Amino acid sequence: MPKDTLSTVPQDLLDRLRRIRLLALDVDGVMTDGSLYFQADGSELKAFNTLDGHGLKLLKRAGIEVAIITGRRSTMVEHRADALGIRHVSQGVEKKLVELKALCTALGLELNQVAYCGDDLPDLPCIHHVGVGISVPGAPDYIQKHAHWVTERHGGHGAVREICDRLLIAQGHWDSVLDTYLHSGH
Repeated sequence: MPKDTLSTVPQDLLDRLRRIRLLALDVDGVMTDGSLYFQADGSELKAFNTLDGHGLKLLKRAGIEVAIITGRRSTMVEHRADALGIRHVSQGVEKKLVELKALCTALGLELNQVAYCGDDLPDLPCIHHVGVGISVPGAPDYIQKHAHWVTERHGGHGAVREICDRLLIAQGHWDSVLDTYLHSGH
């Protein structure tokens, strides 16, 4: 069992985690450390965490949808989403809650079935209105105080994997995840 056992999770949060069918994520500051790297030709580089990526794949295998909703546009995000098989990618979004509600309608989900992780003011409406609003330690205090949960790990450094693992544990998928790797020769 990962370090994050359910014994440390408040019952209200545990109940909320068990209802989640969609994890929606901001990119800069959540899937990355928030740094923007530009080359001389103006092209952008982003660093993504491989542990986060594998956690997202595990969530998808467990039947939990994954979405990216970001205010910036970046071909790096398209490449990362493609590599992870994430079909729901919205970039250049100013009103993230409007976008999230439209996605929920398309997927036949309610907002209380969504976990959303963000780190800044454009994320606040989503954090406030979903079933599990999540933030990261690098977010301003006024964002963190509205979240149901603030990860221990920072954005770009395992925060997304922490979320994935906790969701898998809360929903009873963790033993089968371990079994798959212990007994199949992965």
